[in-house]
Amino acid sequence: MSIRQITIVGTGLIGGSFALAIRKKKFAGTIVGCDRESALLRAKQCGAIDKGCVEPGDAVRGSQVVLLATPVLAIVDLIGRLGPSLPANTLLTDVGSTKVSVVDQAMKVFGKDAGRRFLAGHPMAGKEHSGVDYADPDLFQNAVWFLTPLPDQNIAQSINAGMSAEFAGWIDQIGARIAVLQAEDHDRLCAWISHLPQMISTALAAALVEEFGEEAPLLPAGGRALREMTRISASPYSMWRDIAISNKKNLEDALFKVEQRLAHIRENLSTRALAEEFEKAHALKKTPEKR
Repeated sequence: MSIRQITIVGTGLIGGSFALAIRKKKFAGTIVGCDRESALLRAKQCGAIDKGCVEPGDAVRGSQVVLLATPVLAIVDLIGRLGPSLPANTLLTDVGSTKVSVVDQAMKVFGKDAGRRFLAGHPMAGKEHSGVDYADPDLFQNAVWFLTPLPDQNIAQSINAGMSAEFAGWIDQIGARIAVLQAEDHDRLCAWISHLPQMISTALAAALVEEFGEEAPLLPAGGRALREMTRISASPYSMWRDIAISNKKNLEDALFKVEQRLAHIRENLSTRALAEEFEKAHALKKTPEKR
């Protein structure tokens, strides 16, 4: 059975970009959006969805795939609300930024059938601005799309059979690269490579406002380094609140270790230890910038 209709619950940046991306790659089926009325109107206007429903239960009717693209805690809630009533051959998947709580909820709702009915995912893509107005069909080009297996779920088998295979095919077509990582390992890794950078950017921007005021012309004077370090500070709290709550332990650990590092630098601004920190930092292998 091919995907004739897909429902995207949450037609914001990620959900809207996914819709535009599969449209660009000639998805011929129907894309149903589920969101607030105002968001659905914008999603229709930009061509991301064919039709919209405010109520999730109505939006999923007739769909072979349901993609949950809301903040993490809402994803957990939606799995509980939608999962029990979905047809057995409908694939439920998500794009949540943390995975342990999502995987745990899927196991509770679907039990022994969870590995067949749910595919936990997280594309490492985004922007500092939210909403479908910023959706981009090329957002997932060269991005890693993590899949996190449920207990006893063989991801390799899952994405080579049935609806999961076809959905994985669309992930590939829109330019993303699938990588498999256990939920616990995913959440620890993302605490360091995604969630920590956001908190550092937020802290720096907030400190600058407190030190110099909201109207200070800081960015032009600070140059590229400051612009890059504070760019994501514009990201919405509504999304990061759920990430911080659902990945609190890992994020606390990462923040504590960086706090220790900063304290060490502060205490050694005039000693050889500062040079050693720079040497250690230079050992980090950087990803070349895409031209």
